[in-house]
Amino acid sequence: MRGIAGREKRYVEVISDTSEDGVVTPLVVVWEDGRRFTIDRVLDRRQAHSLKTGGTGMRYTVSVSGQPTYLWYEGPRWFVEAKAAAMPS
Repeated sequence: MRGIAGREKRYVEVISDTSEDGVVTPLVVVWEDGRRFTIDRVLDRRQAHSLKTGGTGMRYTVSVSGQPTYLWYEGPRWFVEAKAAAMPS
């Protein structure tokens, strides 16, 4: 799904931990080509809409290699606002 600002919704695999009281903590994002991005820490977690790509769910503000980014849990799947691929001319 292509959104505004050259972004698209991209579903990704996420390795996460769920505590016994049901709190989900994402640990690693696995990209479609197999690259793994370790989440340094979760900075924030709240219910929110993705204004760039559409969709709603639990939005995690996470730090990956020291850079903040958003990660959504739109149960049962996770997604990111990825840069849209260039359209062929």
